[in-house]
Amino acid sequence: QVQLEESGGGLVQAGESLRLSCTASGRTFSSYSMAWFRQAPGKEREFVAASSGSGGNTGYADSVKGRFTISRDNAKNTVYLQMNSLKPEDTAVYYCAARTRGLIYIYTYYSRPDLYEYWGQGTQVTVSS
Repeated sequence: QVQLEESGGGLVQAGESLRLSCTASGRTFSSYSMAWFRQAPGKEREFVAASSGSGGNTGYADSVKGRFTISRDNAKNTVYLQMNSLKPEDTAVYYCAARTRGLIYIYTYYSRPDLYEYWGQGTQVTVSS
């Protein structure tokens, strides 16, 4: 069983930055594929960013490419999402997700929420215009 805890959400103005953190339990964090998803009110959960266990492979949704960066510190069992140039349309609850089994690092796979076994409770990000 892996427990995930997100932090770092809040209320910011458009153009500002936030950094989300997600800390995981478990002894083999470096083998977990990690991802961030988000869900806005009335919308489906959507993929934001993903990282392979080593951090050597990352992927992003087109809507955040160039503005968001996923990174991880395996010594701290933590994955981060640095969000710059935030827009009102980035407003959502952001969820951290983990997959402990292997994952093909192709967008059509790592962007699928059903492939992630464990989820955090989410952290709210609100961007005002």
